[in-house]
Amino acid sequence: MTAEMDVRRNGDTGSYEAVVDGQVVGMIVYHVPRGAQRVTLSHTIVEPGYRGRGIATRLVKHALDDLRARDRKLTNYCTFVADYIADHPEYKDLVDGRFPGRATVPERAPRDHVGVRR
Repeated sequence: MTAEMDVRRNGDTGSYEAVVDGQVVGMIVYHVPRGAQRVTLSHTIVEPGYRGRGIATRLVKHALDDLRARDRKLTNYCTFVADYIADHPEYKDLVDGRFPGRATVPERAPRDHVGVRR
């Protein structure tokens, strides 16, 4: 990727956004249930022309780091997020035990991503 990418949480739209040259090129949609100390991640989207550049991976890492910094648990419905956590088990403790969501984290050894950009 030649252009600089910023990742931000946008509370107005309920999404974590990947922004390149002022344009939102990817996002993770989230919802915070009223009164809850958890965040629901529903799906990850990257514009077709920007896929294969690691944008979704950076979005997920940013979202999970943000949840940890804000002391929130995760209810997950996104299979991409589930696979990311399986590959980065240091985030598994963020998954809410009472409300884990439908996209469960696979029980497997992390995959080796040498040379692979997600």
